[in-house]
Amino acid sequence: MKWLIFISTLFLSTSSVFAFTDSEIASYQKEISDRPIGDRIAIWAERFLGTPYDTDPIGDYVTKRVIVNDDRVDCMYLSFRALELALGRTPDESIEIALDKRFTTKGVLKDGYVINYDERFQYGEDMLDSGKWGVEITRDIGDLRFVNGSRGRDKVAMISRDDFLLLMDKGRMPLKNGDFIYFVKDPGKRQGDEIIGHIGIIKREGDKLFLIHASGSKNKGGKVKKVLLYEYIKSMPFVGIRIGRFTTP
Repeated sequence: MKWLIFISTLFLSTSSVFAFTDSEIASYQKEISDRPIGDRIAIWAERFLGTPYDTDPIGDYVTKRVIVNDDRVDCMYLSFRALELALGRTPDESIEIALDKRFTTKGVLKDGYVINYDERFQYGEDMLDSGKWGVEITRDIGDLRFVNGSRGRDKVAMISRDDFLLLMDKGRMPLKNGDFIYFVKDPGKRQGDEIIGHIGIIKREGDKLFLIHASGSKNKGGKVKKVLLYEYIKSMPFVGIRIGRFTTP
């Protein structure tokens, strides 16, 4: 019985070690409130480093029907949460922002639970194309190439992996803190009808560009990592990228 109690206690402690309290969120939001929005997005993304990967196929937060589920994340939840916390001035305001940014329509809370997660963004391409997720700046960064689309999109514009690496080699990469990188899947390797296979967030440190992302998979797990963007792009399984940026407030 003592071992059962110990294991239960250990599980509870490790499963919530990465979650933030409202007071911690409020304090940190106040501390960085005067920073540009891109900085705030990158800073909040970095706060999730080491957080375990969410292996629930549709997302633990969707299954539980909750807004806040910070003790495990996938790439979409990390994107959601970093933005919400960056835009909000208080934890409650971040929840209100979540009810807008996570949904193609508007999220509805009832007795503390989300009752319309079926109306959430389920595809990264829908987030970027909606206008709710900043301005797409892909064409401002490099020459566009096109791949076949899906779900009503004939073609999708992107910067190819090789072109992106070439731009980085030439030192021509004007990415900023908090830029969202949407990774385009090879159309021939899609298992469903998704165009975007992964999302990450840029963190710039001097001349170095880092990618903060939920590194893992639904069947194997993983955790949030910060890696050199160049190294990730060089070995990634995706054919190209799209980029979104928030400039206000």
